Amino acid sequence: MNRTEKTPLLEVKKLEIGFTQYFKGTQKRTIKPIADLHVDIHEGEIVAVVGASGSGKSLLAHAVLGILPGNAICKGQIMYCGEELTDERKIQLRGKEISFIPQSVNYLDPLMPVGKQVQIGLEKSQAKKKQQELFCQYDLQENTSNLFPYELSGGMLRRVLFATSVREGVRLVIADEPTPGIHPQALSEILKQLKKFADAGAGVMLITHDIMSALEIADRMAVIKDGRTVEISEASAFEGKGEGLQTDYTRRLWRALPQNDFDLEFRAEGGTELCP
Repeated sequence: MNRTEKTPLLEVKKLEIGFTQYFKGTQKRTIKPIADLHVDIHEGEIVAVVGASGSGKSLLAHAVLGILPGNAICKGQIMYCGEELTDERKIQLRGKEISFIPQSVNYLDPLMPVGKQVQIGLEKSQAKKKQQELFCQYDLQENTSNLFPYELSGGMLRRVLFATSVREGVRLVIADEPTPGIHPQALSEILKQLKKFADAGAGVMLITHDIMSALEIADRMAVIKDGRTVEISEASAFEGKGEGLQTDYTRRLWRALPQNDFDLEFRAEGGTELCP
């Protein structure tokens, strides 16, 4: 794919996000966790947004989806299919063309069978049939539909989240940390499913701090630090000693991984979250 000749499916430029807060009674201040984020995603492409907790990854997703809290101040430009993604368009497209896979399986209702949860939002006359089709699509057995979330494994819960989130007509998938704390087989299944979305033509934003897992499927890697995009590079640049990477920070981050040089100095400076 020649990305330079195509309009990105999603393009975020100079994104700033601040939050107003009151302190000492009536005094007001603004904190700005996001200072300058940029990223673009094309159809059929997986872009991994990599950064430590607090770097701004999830806020980027929430800004695209239009689900920031009421005290948020959002500046910059977000384009979808070449047109500005206004608040009105976010509401129209969210859950339809733009899908969100949340970080925590706690988004599922613990008191409702998972089959019923997948049927929420579907046309009532077709809900059961569509739920069965989605279960088949995500490799879930039909007898799972009557089970409650606590009765399923971590990998199965993730696939149920996929079934509730990503349906026919979706063009952009935003997956927020879909792989934490699960065993290797479940991790492989989730990465495989995200790859299927891209192979079917959807753009995928994979938000994660797991660099090695992201490299298994990502086309490009966007590295985020302290609310800023440090660099965006082809996934193929993450090899050797990082000679193909653009910035010293990303090269040191890459070399600090246990699989590489295990840079203790970088880890001591706060790089441990990205370097397990």
